[in-house]
Amino acid sequence: MPTKPIRKAVIPAAGLGTRFLPATKAVPKELLPIVDTPTIQYIVAEAVAAGVRDVILVCARGKDSIVDHFDIAPELEAHLARTGKTALRDQMRAIAKLANVVTVRQQEPLGLGHAVLCARALVGDEPFVVMLGDDVIDAPVPAAKQLADCHARTGLGTIALMEVPLAETSAYGIAAGPALDERTVRIERLVEKPRQDPPSRLAVIGRYVLPPRVFEILEALPPGVGGEIQLTDALAVLAREEGLLGYRFEGQRYDAGDRLGYLKANVAFALKRPELAGPLRGWLAEVIR
Repeated sequence: MPTKPIRKAVIPAAGLGTRFLPATKAVPKELLPIVDTPTIQYIVAEAVAAGVRDVILVCARGKDSIVDHFDIAPELEAHLARTGKTALRDQMRAIAKLANVVTVRQQEPLGLGHAVLCARALVGDEPFVVMLGDDVIDAPVPAAKQLADCHARTGLGTIALMEVPLAETSAYGIAAGPALDERTVRIERLVEKPRQDPPSRLAVIGRYVLPPRVFEILEALPPGVGGEIQLTDALAVLAREEGLLGYRFEGQRYDAGDRLGYLKANVAFALKRPELAGPLRGWLAEVIR
């Protein structure tokens, strides 16, 4: 039976961004720019490239400015038109037309699984993609589309995997299972942030194409690590009951939720910009001597 296309994305955006204080005291971390584009815009653009048209932001209080970024700004557009900056005006309007962005509130910080569950009524009975805003992935084929294509071929939930050093496995959900091909793994075991003896070095990265069945699983889950509803625990149940695939995506991932990772992303994306690459390379050569 053909699978339904992925039309909806859930993006949890309720975190306080404490690793970036004081910058995030008044500005949501999702709006911190990589060069001149908010991190969240890269995530939404990736979702759209995977076929998504409805983006569901799971927000907390104080995050309304994220939604404003994807809205029409008549005063700004009028000013840009008056000053002859029509190309920039068109660019701002294109952001507003990127996707249908809606929000739902996560009223308490009860974990990633709970954040996903908050979007249940808006997702409905269809497969969807979950995208974490801290994971910025630069790839010729957007990572969410790679997962969506795998799901279309197999009909199974598919999550993004990346091999990490053994010393870093305690910072991730870790997946293990037999390889089906050079990129695809049938997941048989999932462990959230193992303190010792991780089952593999394949870390779960913030892209998940999931069936609607995951909502029932999340609703029945007891609290896990940290007293929170863990998405990893729901994925383990899904793997046992229906089957779950891991996909070793192609592309470079940056952890924009970490200060060093965020700086690396800024440098990498700036080096892709023709007007910045030359001067930046020259400056970097000077400062690292």
